[in-house]
This record gives sequence, structure tokens and C-alpha cells, in this order.
Amino acid sequence: MAQSTTETDTYERFAEKVRRIENLSAGGSMLRWDQEVKMPDDGIRARSQQLSTLSAVIHEEFTDEEMGEYLDELDAADLDDERAAMVREIRRQYERKTRVPTELVEEISRATSEALPKWKEAKAEDDFSIFAPVLEELIDLQKEYAAHVDPDADPYAVLFAEYEPYLDLETAEEMLARLREELVPLIDAVADSEAEVATDAFSGEFDPATQEELARDALDALGYNWDRGRLDTAPHPFSIGNQFDARVTTRFDESDLLGGLTSTIHEFGHATYTLGLPDEHYGTPLGDARDLTVHESQSRLWENHVGRSRAFWEHFLPRVEKRFPQVDASVEEAYEAANQVHDDNLIRVEADELTYHMHIVLRFEIERELIEGDLAVEEIPETWNEKMEEYLGIRPDTDSEGCLQDIHWSHGSFGYFPTYSLGSVLAAQLYANAEDEIDDLDGRIREGEFDPLREWLTENVHRHGARYTTPDLIEEATGEAFTADYFLEYVKEKYGDLYDL
Repeated sequence: MAQSTTETDTYERFAEKVRRIENLSAGGSMLRWDQEVKMPDDGIRARSQQLSTLSAVIHEEFTDEEMGEYLDELDAADLDDERAAMVREIRRQYERKTRVPTELVEEISRATSEALPKWKEAKAEDDFSIFAPVLEELIDLQKEYAAHVDPDADPYAVLFAEYEPYLDLETAEEMLARLREELVPLIDAVADSEAEVATDAFSGEFDPATQEELARDALDALGYNWDRGRLDTAPHPFSIGNQFDARVTTRFDESDLLGGLTSTIHEFGHATYTLGLPDEHYGTPLGDARDLTVHESQSRLWENHVGRSRAFWEHFLPRVEKRFPQVDASVEEAYEAANQVHDDNLIRVEADELTYHMHIVLRFEIERELIEGDLAVEEIPETWNEKMEEYLGIRPDTDSEGCLQDIHWSHGSFGYFPTYSLGSVLAAQLYANAEDEIDDLDGRIREGEFDPLREWLTENVHRHGARYTTPDLIEEATGEAFTADYFLEYVKEKYGDLYDL
């Protein structure tokens, strides 16, 4: 497709402006990584101001008159598919951002920076009242933000679109409703099963420093690029970065060997997606990930379809036994322990593949009510506990094990949680297609050959960046529309086999 010199010049100036904004954003991400991983506690006094100022600069740069002029010119230009995709993505963000005052952006950034240490303190002290005032402020700010973006829309739908702009909230609600409808009977059947599933293959105490060595073993085996990444610990595991610097964090509990290992593999999934983005498009949407449903599909795929598979444990159990000689389990026992369905699991990030989604439904319902004004902040602990009892049959004894367990609300992230379940559903759809196209994928994993799967994902998902919308990317990768069929078939077969259903 031929393009005029004027159009090309305009696009190049536009692309340079976008890259400048992306570099500012990337700098902010590294400041946030430092805040959660390395920064001394008193550093928050300066860090909140630094991030607030940086957020304002980015917002002003993104919404200035020059950006609007570039977009208007390029909307009328005859662009190739890649350039048109880049304009589409920036136009979508520009239209949202221009409706929001810079002062509000600064205020949200400041509030989230100051909320993080309050959340940490509240969790450590098991005292929700420490966090409640800042949480209430964040909710008010997010409601104000949503009202600016679209005063006529459901405010929660506006916030959900921050994380998943191309799958609407109705799709998420329908997917969550189907999961609840079909998983609850399966969870009940598992609870009633008399099958003897190994649960103590990894019981005992495990030195956190040695657990970190094991986590590094896992990252080595999976093919993590240490030249472009690093492993650290954080109160709530996360991955952050870009295709040149994708960092992983995890956490270790001396009584829970599997928790540290599976969270590391989960974050590896995020990082390997980031590292698979095209180098040449760094700093533009073509070099950015395609939002959170796709991002979560990568982490859930590696954590569950790989890290909890029999084939993986055939390969990796000897490494566990080398680091921890006290582990004396067969591959089958390790597999069963890694996949047991807990009847008393309070913590989302430690949940099995079935009950995990009830954790998501609970959070989704609570934050919808918070944003809609139907639930007061001070009512969160009791509402949380009641829903835990209703959906999971267990009631937390402490707020630290209940409504304070997740970091997301301290980030001001409302509308984020549904993408975890959407990502799990997509993971199964992608993995089923990978199995069809990779010869003996199970056998390759058993032999520790993870490159074919990683390369398949890079070819079909990662390298596209944000060129396609989420539905189009799913269609491109799998040849089908987004569906929960693969996930439900996968869990029913897997847990039916495990629990003799």
C-alpha cells in the first residue's frame, strides 16, 4: 500500500511521540517495581510525588493538541494494517484520556502510591480499619474517573475496559455465570468423592532460600531469559517490564513448597509473553501486550496446563528431590498433590483450578457493589466472609486471610479480577490448539523440551503485540471465537479422572 511522503512524515512524528510516552510510562513501571520490591519504607514520602508528577506529564503529553492533530490526519490517511492498528490503539486511549482532568490523574497516582504501604500495614496487623480510609478514597476517585470517561455508562463497565477494552462486560458476566453454573456441581462432586488423592507429598518445612534456588531451577528449565529478566520476592507476586527487561517476583512460605513454585511458574508465563513481543516495535502498541485476558491466559497456561501436568512432574520432580531430599513422593503423588481440590482454601493465589473461580466471582461481585454504591467500605469484611461461606464453604478467621489478601485494590484496580477467569478460559483454548499442532507436546514436556510450546505461543500470540483486538487475536491463534468449552472439558476430564467421578 503506497503512502504519500506527507502521510509517512506525519506517521513518523506520531510514532516518535508515542515512543516518548511509552518510555515515560516504562520509567514509572520501574519506579513501582522498586516500591514493591526494594524501596525503604520511608521512601514513599518522595515516591508518591514522583509517580504523581510522572503520571501528570504522561497524561498531558498523551492528550495535548499535537496528538489530536496527528490522529485526525492519520484517521484520514491510507495506512497499512500495522500502522492502522497503531492509530486505532492510540485513538482509543486518547479519547478516554482527554476526558479526564490532569489533576484527577495526579490525585489517583498519589493515592495509589500512598495506599500500598497502608495495605501492607493493614495486612501485617490484621486490621482492615487501617486500609479502609484510603480504600474509600480510591473508590471515590475511580468513580469520578469513570464519570469523566463516560457519564452515561455503567461505571464498572468503564473501569473494566481499562483492562479489557475489546471484550465487553456482558461477555465477562456471561462467562463467569457459566463457570459458576458448571463448576459448582463439579466442586460438590469432588467434595463427595471417596477417592484417595495424595495430599501430603510436599508436607513439611522448606527453607525459603533453597526454595528460591528451586524457583530458579524452574525458570531455567522453562527457558527464562536471564539476560532480560530477574527474580525477586514481593508481598504479592507480579511480573513487570518490556521485551528487553521482563522481571518476575514471587514469594516463599516455609510450610508451602508448591505455593512458591507455582507462583513463579505463573509469573514466568507473564514474563515470557512480554519477552516474546517484537523487539522492533518496542515503545508502540505493536510491541505491547494485548491487554489482560490474553496476558492472564499466558500465566494460567504455564502454571496449570504445564506446571500442574503429569508430564511436568515427571521431568521436574528429580530437581525438587535434589534441593529437598526430604521429599519422598512418586510422580503420581506429586501430580495429585499439585492438583488437589482444597475444601478449606482461603487464599486465591493458592487455590486449585476449580475453586479459584469462586474466588474471582466473589471479588467481582464485591467490587461491582462498591463502584455502584451498593456496598459501604466498612461492610467489606463481613460481606467477604459471608460470600466465602456461600461459595466456598469456609469463613476466614482474619481479614489478612480474607479481604486484605489481594494487592489490587491498593493499586486502584477495579475491574481487573474478571480477567483472571477469562484468562484461564482462553488458556485452555490456546493449549488445546497447541496440542493439535505440536507433535507429542506431552512427551516433549516430559523430556524438558519447553521450546516448542513457547515458540508456538510466540508465533501465534506474542509476536502480534496489540495489532489485533482481543477477539481477532483469539480467532487468529485458534481459528475460533472465544469459548469456555475447552476449559470446561479440560477440568471435567482432569478432575473426573483424579477423583473417580
